[in-house]
Amino acid sequence: MSTQGAYIFGCAGQSLSRAERDFFERSQPWGFILFARNVDNPDQLRALTADLRGAVGRNVPIFIDQEGGRVARMIAPHWREWLPALDQAQFNKRDATRGMFLRYRLIADELLSVGIDGNCAPVVDLAFADTHPILRNRCLGEDVVHVVERAQAVAQGLIEGGVLPVVKHLPGHGRATMDSHQELPHVATKARELHHTDFLAFEGVSNLPLGMTAHIVFEDIDPDAPATQSPTMINLIREEIGFGGLLMTDDLSMQALEGPLTLRARRALEAGCDMILHCNGDLEEMREVADATGAMSEEARLRAENALTWRKSPVPVDIDALEAEFRSLMTGETEEN
Repeated sequence: MSTQGAYIFGCAGQSLSRAERDFFERSQPWGFILFARNVDNPDQLRALTADLRGAVGRNVPIFIDQEGGRVARMIAPHWREWLPALDQAQFNKRDATRGMFLRYRLIADELLSVGIDGNCAPVVDLAFADTHPILRNRCLGEDVVHVVERAQAVAQGLIEGGVLPVVKHLPGHGRATMDSHQELPHVATKARELHHTDFLAFEGVSNLPLGMTAHIVFEDIDPDAPATQSPTMINLIREEIGFGGLLMTDDLSMQALEGPLTLRARRALEAGCDMILHCNGDLEEMREVADATGAMSEEARLRAENALTWRKSPVPVDIDALEAEFRSLMTGETEEN
């Protein structure tokens, strides 16, 4: 088996070019991630995921951001659409936790049917009054207890559907009042308060197999580097939060990070991240990242192998019955009504 790279890559379009195929064969990314630019219809998507796996010659994990709501790469008319997660939880007062399980079990069924077996969810960030709008209604709740309950339900729904969950954004993005796609957020909240709120929520999902970092500076803990590139923050994620899974960066191309991509990648790996996430599908940038990053460390390889043991055949279910139950939770109506 070829050595696997410490990176997850995207691709440019709805099918692979010869140059992409040759590059992926040589560079052997650990996984791939897809976006709306890669999605047209189920047949096309099945062909693309098969070609990605064919390029690397193994059953590589393929991820997507299919939270539902605003962050959904697969949309109508071919796939279900959803309320933003926070709106669903607030609307469905009767059983928000069960509602989240059903939502993500149905999403998992759609993903797996087109060859996608990883979903960048649950969002475990706490929602605050001033959480940036880019994130706020993607959150699962406003307090630790409900967020942990719902996040575990999200993960269970995905896993039972044969899809790997990715916890995000460690160790907490909810206090950011800026959009990290455009600039670097700074959080001034004291460490003591963070440990009893934001960080505590992630402790409640620290058993899950994959996680994604936050491009945020926590000024009271490490004022000099975003969590993605901070040895202090990565150690906090590992030792205090207790997250033992494979830890990938958020997208390396986001403007919260400074410097060329090669430097961004090296800083993240040196800080203790296991995996670089590069999303925009730019082939020249991916070549740079691959050259700067290289193969996974031994620790990362072991975490990666463990993460893939969570990838199981789906638990058999009656999808129509789950959909009817979800509809009943959201409307209060039953089939008899």
